[in-house]
Amino acid sequence: MMRRRRTASPARPNRHGRHGRLDRSPVVRPPLPPLETRADKFDLAVGTAAEFLRSAWSELRDVRFEVAAMPPSTDEDGIPRWSALPDEKRIILYRFPIERLSHLHRDDDLHRRMMIESCVFRAAAEYLDRDPWDLGPERFRFF
Repeated sequence: MMRRRRTASPARPNRHGRHGRLDRSPVVRPPLPPLETRADKFDLAVGTAAEFLRSAWSELRDVRFEVAAMPPSTDEDGIPRWSALPDEKRIILYRFPIERLSHLHRDDDLHRRMMIESCVFRAAAEYLDRDPWDLGPERFRFF
């Protein structure tokens, strides 16, 4: 009995990828703008922190928490992250200085949100003339 020698077949073009599906389009085509922008995420973080503080402190119930892009130009040293105005019952948080000048040790959504919330707490503490850690003692009792 003679055995046939197998010869290598010529390389066929790979028309199919993994599981037989190649060149499939992504679900969202053409690229769409993001559903949430950085400004939306910033506003959401400020709003939730402000609502927590309003529910915990009766002195803050009538205070307006506002978001502005940049502080007005001043000749002071440094760029303020917020302005606490007790006479007008307003706290203004400046988005660009908080986002751009904050040094995060890990650049992700969670740490960005924590930085924004800490600025809201520090601004409210300045408004009330208290320590920021006094504003939410129940929040940190498990640490």
